[in-house]
Order: sequence, then C-alpha cells, then structure tokens
Amino acid sequence: MNTPMLPIVVIGTHTVGLGVIRALSGLGVPVIGVYYDPKDMGYLSNQLTERVLVPHPELRETEFVRFLLALSDRLGRCFLLPASDASLAAVSRHKSELAEKYIVASVEWEIAELFIAKKHTYALAEAAGVPAPKTLIPQSVEDVEAYSRQVEYPCLVKPSESHRFFDIFRTKMIRVESLDEMVAAYRKAAEHSLEVMLQEIIPGDAPCGANYNSYWVEDRPLVEFTGQKVRNAPPDFGSPSVVSSVPVPEILEPGRKILRAMNFYGYACTEFKRDPRDGVYKLMEVNGRHNLSTLLAVRCGLNFPEIHYRHLVLGELPPPLTYPHDIYWIDLTRDLYHNLFRTRSQDGFFAPYRRKHIFAILDFKDPKPFLKRCNDLVKDSLPTPKSKRE
Repeated sequence: MNTPMLPIVVIGTHTVGLGVIRALSGLGVPVIGVYYDPKDMGYLSNQLTERVLVPHPELRETEFVRFLLALSDRLGRCFLLPASDASLAAVSRHKSELAEKYIVASVEWEIAELFIAKKHTYALAEAAGVPAPKTLIPQSVEDVEAYSRQVEYPCLVKPSESHRFFDIFRTKMIRVESLDEMVAAYRKAAEHSLEVMLQEIIPGDAPCGANYNSYWVEDRPLVEFTGQKVRNAPPDFGSPSVVSSVPVPEILEPGRKILRAMNFYGYACTEFKRDPRDGVYKLMEVNGRHNLSTLLAVRCGLNFPEIHYRHLVLGELPPPLTYPHDIYWIDLTRDLYHNLFRTRSQDGFFAPYRRKHIFAILDFKDPKPFLKRCNDLVKDSLPTPKSKRE
C-alpha cells in the first residue's frame, strides 16, 4: 500500500522559508505558506497553493497554536515545517498537541531549547569537548564589570535567544569597545528581560566561517554537506550574503559531537569559525531548522527539505549522496548593498556571479518575492515623514 503524499505547511516565509518553499515545490503536492511578518517576501511565491497570515508565534503563542490546529481541521493532515526560530520555538513547545493533527518537522522543546538558548549550547560544547569562544552569562552589572577586568576589547554582547535580540537591537550581536558600552547593552537587554552573553571575538573575515549541514536519524548523520562563507552582510557581524559549497573536513567531527550531545534528530545547520590565532574551528551556533542558504545544497543536489519530507511522511531514508564543489549561493540585494563598494576589486566581487550559482530570492520564474524585497528596501531607505515620527 502506497503512503499518501501530504500537503505541506511552511511557517515563516522570509529568506529561509522561501528557500524551503522552492525546494519542496517539485514534490507535486500543495504547499501552504504561513507568515506572520509583513516584511516576509516568500508568501508571494507562485510556488504556493495558498498563503495564510497567522498570529505572531512569539508575541501571541497560544493564538498561534490554536490557529494551526484550526488550519488542520480545514486542510486535513499536513507536513508542518517551521522555517524560523520564533515558529520553531512555539511549535517545539507544543509538538505533542500539534502532532495529533500534523506530521511535525521539529524536535521537542527539551532539545530545541539547547540550541535556541545559546547558554545551553556553549555549556554542552564545553562538556563535549567542542571548541567555542570564551563566554560568560552575566546576572548583574557587577558580573559585567568583573568580566571587563579579564577580557580584551573589543568583545561581543550576544543574545541567548537570537530572534528576540534582533527584534530589539536590529542586529545579531553588539560589538563593544569599553565597559560603558558593555554595561549599556546589558542594561537595555535586561529592560526587555533578555538574557545576554559576553563573548570574546574570534578574529578573521567571512571566509573563516563554515557551515556543517546534516540530516540525522537515530543518532547518526545520513547526509552531510559543508559550505564556506565568502562574504557577510554587513561585513563584520552580519549573516552570509555569499556562500560556497566547499569541503571543510575539520568541522565534521565537532559538528557531530555537539549534535549528539543534544540528542538531535532531523536537519541542522551548525556554524563554525576558524580562529586564525590557533587554526581551530570554534562553534558559533546550532540552527535546528533549515538555514539561510538552504538553496545552495539544493543546487548541489542535496535537497534537505525534500529529504526531511520523504523521511517523515513516506518513511524513505536518503541514499549516500555526494555534491559538487565551488557552487555559490548569493543573496543579491544584501550583497550589492553591503559589499559592492567595500570589496577590493570589482572583479573579485563579481567572481561568484560568473560561476555556477543560485540566488537566495531572485528567480525569473518566480519574480514576486524579489520585487517585494526591492520595494521594501526602497521604502525602508526613505526618510520617515514627520507626522509618523511624532
């Protein structure tokens, strides 16, 4: 008896969600885009059968879960895939309830908390012997002052939960040059009940960063893929704007160690950065969801969202897979805006564009997400009218 192909519900339709939607569009089943942020662009994709606006999973978690349950009553049993940290946190906390109506592509909260709350990630890394930056979680201004006496500036103030921190500070982390700056950042986070970490900076530019992408079943990785960052946007502490498919064997074992320590299963993207001071790759973070450059692996023949679907819905395990090297993933608008005039040579800047590549958002067969991204960028760059500032 053949197992039925189920419709797919993708939660979160920004760059990650859009990549997942496009990766799953070839299955020939309905794909429903569920979004909660009007700045998303993926809900305009022509690969979607339906698009649904839902309550924000972090701000209105109970309503969000109720909405998903009601959506299943209308759609029937579906494959549910959270494609953002906020939706993953809410879905994992309510997985047992949601699993009565969906096949849920997430781990339980007991595991998700280990990578969403970075303090647990770094504690596990230390216990498992995975190199990581020196980190302190302050509980008071006095802790910040004590840390300041033993650290070299500049250093970082980072969130324990990245998505909440970004909503307030509009950046993934804060570089501080003095005790006053560190205390100010700590106090602002404390006002919003955000736990932060004080962390040493691992020096080195974007190409020092690498991703270990893997799909895990029963405590072992069935498919592994590594990529090297080429450029970040913004350049210093931004997320990648260009990534290349490059073998990085040094991160395979530490990547396996940290995921085994979490008892993780499913898909994860684990980020490392090579420390030029000792040549060792240090753990940056674990993303227990499909990642920003998901389409890079898809372009290389490793369709992780489809692997996820076929395993959980159809019970199919992927065969051993290999992939080509030196394929590029490019987030066009971010790369142009942040890096075009900062790269030493225009020839060097456009080198990835002249090689085999895939764009994060631009797709001439599915143009509306890219047009919306451009429109939003233009609107964001315009000065706010005085009447709206008052």
